[in-house]
Amino acid sequence: GLTMDLRMLSQAVVSGLLTGGVYALIGVGLNLIFGVMKIINFAHGSLLMLAMYGTYWLFTFFKIDPYLSLAITVPLLFLVGAIIQKFLIHPIMEYPEDNQLVLTMGVMLFLENLALFLWGPDFRTVKVSYVGTVVSLFTLRINLLRIIAFAGGLLLALLLYLFLKKTDMGKAIRASSEEREGASAVGISVKRIHLISFGIGTACVGAAGTLMTPFFYVSPHVGHLFLLTAFMVVVLGGMGSFVGAIIGGFVIGATESLGAVVFPGSIGQIVPF
Repeated sequence: GLTMDLRMLSQAVVSGLLTGGVYALIGVGLNLIFGVMKIINFAHGSLLMLAMYGTYWLFTFFKIDPYLSLAITVPLLFLVGAIIQKFLIHPIMEYPEDNQLVLTMGVMLFLENLALFLWGPDFRTVKVSYVGTVVSLFTLRINLLRIIAFAGGLLLALLLYLFLKKTDMGKAIRASSEEREGASAVGISVKRIHLISFGIGTACVGAAGTLMTPFFYVSPHVGHLFLLTAFMVVVLGGMGSFVGAIIGGFVIGATESLGAVVFPGSIGQIVPF
């Protein structure tokens, strides 16, 4: 009995850590937008939902494997983010924070209801041929889809980290985040940096959505779940902290998974909170 329990717990921890890789990517996107623009983006979850639908339709109509569709959904979501920033958020950047909160909530409601109107309330799933493939590791059995999502999430977060650390554009983004006026004074176009940062933050959450589509349902309101998770990850890791978001993703993933094993039904969701 004890070995069985231990196995169940270790299985839960491993599967939670794998999901944590995707959570980290969601948190990194939210954190980048907050770090650079000091905006709390309530539309983050519904942008993830858009990417999941994009992945679903690309698979349904064109038979494009969800993981290959990253090449389409990520640039597309970057574009959506840049448009939202340019036409909606930029005009109210100098207004009080609550205006920005109300605006991003409005974008969230608009996107959700648009999805509801276009595609209805049904839960949809993507069934890839390798959905049941399991990898054995010692005594644990791990679903291949979760391993791919974890590796993809972590790889993209790492690439973003290197981009922010090593490239001129990355340094300009960090400078604007730390000292907006100073960055402006040395000739950095803060307006352009905001556009790119919001685009990258949205592309991150788009990538996370695509990575999760093969093992998660798609519906117009699926974003709520991940918006809450993203806030937990970011608050735990520290607002604006990149490494914090990655660690926060793992911690929340693992506690969520453990909570589901230890407590019956949906009470388990209380644990990460």
